[in-house]
Amino acid sequence: MTTEATAAGSMSAGAASAGAASTGAASAGAPARRPRGRPGHDREAVLRTAITLFNQRGYDATSISDLAAELGVTKSAVYHHFVSKEALLAAALDEALEGLSEAVEAASVATDGEPSSVRLRTTVEAAVRILADNLPAVTLLLRVRGNSDLERSAMERRRHIDERLAVLVRQSAAEGDLRADVDPDVISRLIFGMVNSLADWYRPGGPLPADALAATISSVLFDGLGPARGGVDPGSDPAPFRRSPRP
Repeated sequence: MTTEATAAGSMSAGAASAGAASTGAASAGAPARRPRGRPGHDREAVLRTAITLFNQRGYDATSISDLAAELGVTKSAVYHHFVSKEALLAAALDEALEGLSEAVEAASVATDGEPSSVRLRTTVEAAVRILADNLPAVTLLLRVRGNSDLERSAMERRRHIDERLAVLVRQSAAEGDLRADVDPDVISRLIFGMVNSLADWYRPGGPLPADALAATISSVLFDGLGPARGGVDPGSDPAPFRRSPRP
């Protein structure tokens, strides 16, 4: 090897070392690079946002593109958590139905000799708390109309819950713990109507917490639906409940 070649090699090595040192210094001064990965939102956040959009715009009118835009991510980031828009709807409806199903089933199979009216009241209070805690998902459930197999399945599950609760109502009436002058099927509809109406007006975080709401609805329903006491049938004379005429 010639002297010139040796010198050139030494110069190249020196330049490489200087470059490496320079790169190392720059790296040391720069912030650490974040590991590569999918941006932004976990599965729960994606589901919450999807439920909000489904309620605001309607399920059929909401696309995965709409959801991705709302989240500020790509569609592939949404699909990383849910394989389809229908999978999002299924998760939302399951959230609404599972707690209600468990509460009603627990009351229906109770074998400790507890009166049906007590189990009915406990179930209604549990249903109110579940609705309050999962209000957006329950609101979505109440809006499905059977436009797909998934929606029809959810409606069937909801009917099963209603039927189980109606059985408790009929048992309570048969045991003499509900007013005899009101048909049990009417009582069932009154209960369903009052509880389901919460989706229209109740807002979590307001002045009425879920436990107080459950106690209030339970009191209004069951104290008003209790059997007549003292020989007075509360349904026999509506006159005491009429408004006084304005002067």
